[in-house]
Amino acid sequence: MATLQFREALRAAMTEEMERDDDIFLIGEEVAEYDGAYKVSKGMLDQFGPQRVIDTPISELGFAGLGVGAAMNGLRPIVEFMTFNFSYVGFDQVVNNAPNVRYMSGGQFEMPIVFRGPNGAAGQLAATHSNSTEALYSNFPGLKVVSPSIPDDGKGLLKTAIREDDPVIFLESELMYGLKDEVSEEADYTIPLGSARVAREGSDVTIVAHSKSHHVAMDAAEQLAEKGYEAEVIDPRTIKPLDIDAIVESVVKTNRLVVIDESNPFASVASEITHRVQDRAFDYLDAPILRVTAPDVPAPYAPNLMDAYMPGADETVDKCLRVLYAE
Repeated sequence: MATLQFREALRAAMTEEMERDDDIFLIGEEVAEYDGAYKVSKGMLDQFGPQRVIDTPISELGFAGLGVGAAMNGLRPIVEFMTFNFSYVGFDQVVNNAPNVRYMSGGQFEMPIVFRGPNGAAGQLAATHSNSTEALYSNFPGLKVVSPSIPDDGKGLLKTAIREDDPVIFLESELMYGLKDEVSEEADYTIPLGSARVAREGSDVTIVAHSKSHHVAMDAAEQLAEKGYEAEVIDPRTIKPLDIDAIVESVVKTNRLVVIDESNPFASVASEITHRVQDRAFDYLDAPILRVTAPDVPAPYAPNLMDAYMPGADETVDKCLRVLYAE
């Protein structure tokens, strides 16, 4: 194991895969000469050259379409969006072409493409730069959606995503790029999509959370432990496919569920998890399922309002105490 920042783990994944397969290339704004807007691709231009690490104009629709066309012709592009809010500019390519080409061609074309970059809020960036897009992209058949929480998962899941023959939305977090943790140095290290991680074992309440919210869940679990309650924290790692079996197994044990999701509440990831659990494990629930989400308003700019907007550990603890009837 090596201690790496999240950005370094992602870079290791891309570098290892590009060394393994000459058909893989990275494209996006500032990925080459500037070493990446968040330094995820630092040094990759020097290693692989300008034919495989390619700076683009500020035209997400254009370079997303270029990636789709390249994938149809046998290459394996990694398309970086500087923020996933900018993916809306390339929306037609991401949701209308990439996920449908294989289906509509009767399998004549594969679509081995990864769209990756930071997702969700990152400080005072206001409403147009703070969207959590995982629920949105999960709504389109043909897209796989990945949202890792720790550097090791970032590396293992990104390597798997690059090897997929279907389009993958790989959602990172600007606020987690500097997060340090141990990362496997195992040769050819991959993590399968659709396999959740039990981040903390417990018997009193299940907390499900991904990406930045995972760290909120771990903080809340520590606070609950000080009050005498042991929370089990499940990190889905991938939103679609979703490892609902792991979540249900935990709920069967704890009989209570709180879901943290940075998305706005309507038609959110938390909504889908809530429905699936009540459908499969209703008889095991001893309390209603509760959610901790962003409110149903655009993200604010003022720092005090942003703190109130984001899902937090205190709110999570309060929700857990409610389902434990311990208020």
